[in-house]
Amino acid sequence: MGKHRFGVIACSTPSSLKMDALAGHLADLASGADDRAEAAALSLPAFGQPAITALAELATAESADTRWWALRALAGFEQSDEITQLLLAALEDESNDVRQCAALGLCHQPHPRAVTSLICALSGPDAMTAKIAADALIRIGAQAVPALLNILQTGSAAARLEAVRALAEIKDPRAIPALLAAQNTDSAVTQYWAKQGLDALGLGMVYLKPE
Repeated sequence: MGKHRFGVIACSTPSSLKMDALAGHLADLASGADDRAEAAALSLPAFGQPAITALAELATAESADTRWWALRALAGFEQSDEITQLLLAALEDESNDVRQCAALGLCHQPHPRAVTSLICALSGPDAMTAKIAADALIRIGAQAVPALLNILQTGSAAARLEAVRALAEIKDPRAIPALLAAQNTDSAVTQYWAKQGLDALGLGMVYLKPE
């Protein structure tokens, strides 16, 4: 009877295949091609903690574009303290685009721990980051109100405007005195948001003094 000769077949384990797939998605994320990077960002949450660990490293990469995509991907994961901390750290990035992405990530993953950093962002040099930070504070809601009220007393004109807008959207009765006071400012936009907030709280025309 003839002898059978068997070649050696290299078998990949499921875990190694998954790690290869993860590496491929991470390469796409940092490829510089937006369509590939977006597809990768949507796929990475399925890889869980190994992907978060890799993205944490990419979030400190030399390339601002890579940092941006790492944060965009992290925003798609289930909320965790680790991801919140990574987004908060990125709020202090040197790149306006990266700071904006971090603030947007906190809109998707609002957390009370982010209030202090988002409040600081209201006074930052980039108006778009400040606007998105205010949006994130709106998502956080009532737990952001005390800090927003403080900004109305101590913040810059730009920060106060975003704070009034946020308070108007949150609709917390604690903001009523501040919104009433904001009616007397010289800023038409601030007056607009103060009125919107008071109307939303059901005060109607009560706060208007007769001529």
